[in-house]
Amino acid sequence: MIHVENLTRYYGEKRAISDITFHVKKGEVLGLLGPNAAGKTTTMRILTCYMPPTSGKALIGGYDIFEQSMDVRRITGYLPENPPLYMDFSVWDYLDFVARIKGVPADKRTQDIKSVIDKTNIGDVQHRIIAKLSKGYKQRVGLAQALLNNPQIVILDEPTVGLDPKQIIEIRELIRNLRGDHTVILSSHILPEIEQTCERVVIINEGRVVAEDTPRNLTARLSGGERIQLMLKGDEAVWRKAVEDISSISAMDVKNDTEGVLTVHVESKEDLRSELARRAVQNGLDLLELSRETFTLEDIFLHLTTKEEAA
Repeated sequence: MIHVENLTRYYGEKRAISDITFHVKKGEVLGLLGPNAAGKTTTMRILTCYMPPTSGKALIGGYDIFEQSMDVRRITGYLPENPPLYMDFSVWDYLDFVARIKGVPADKRTQDIKSVIDKTNIGDVQHRIIAKLSKGYKQRVGLAQALLNNPQIVILDEPTVGLDPKQIIEIRELIRNLRGDHTVILSSHILPEIEQTCERVVIINEGRVVAEDTPRNLTARLSGGERIQLMLKGDEAVWRKAVEDISSISAMDVKNDTEGVLTVHVESKEDLRSELARRAVQNGLDLLELSRETFTLEDIFLHLTTKEEAA
């Protein structure tokens, strides 16, 4: 559905993105993840024909962003980071205005507006002036305009920025409900947002793609072993002495709180839970907790971006 090949964009002499390449299947929700100024917004603006790339190509629903930009716009709904709202309009009048611009036929316009109002759950404010709405409702109205004319592809740039936790949950659920009926690209620098909403992730750092896969596959590729957490009560030096001869431990971090409780994180090539528990007890340490940890999307992100910076 979306094929992006070697997109590069310069602003003067500054390179914003370089050789961005990824693909999105029909009905998939893809997360574009990266820190601020990583190149996410530039990529989205290129895909929505807001600006051209310096080089590279992209096909959106089979249409070339250079040669068939009007066709791309026709099948794409776009929600930029700051929704393009007319504050003096009522919600209904604004959506009617956008529907006319998008070429929704007159005999289908009312039905289409009602449909996006239902999808985004803004029926209770449809006749209110947009300027008087909360930020959460304004974001919903922005999403509603993106969904007008039932676009095949929906591109959302930081759709939950500035929202409170309740509003974030509501917008997240709306995005999840788009899966299957629409192909969605969602950009964010908020890790839980991507993890809970998207099926696959493209991680961008300093204008380059540093990883592309499902969160689960990224975890499997990067973990390469076991991570174990222990909570112990006792002396840190005793603990370090107890495990110093375990060669399979690749890294260990120990934090000691004011009450003498040690929080230990161990990375190893094998599952050492039984051995670590045995050594703690044998050396007179109280074992309060023992668990296996898993890599999160945050771990993956930090690992990849730190690796890139070091390189």
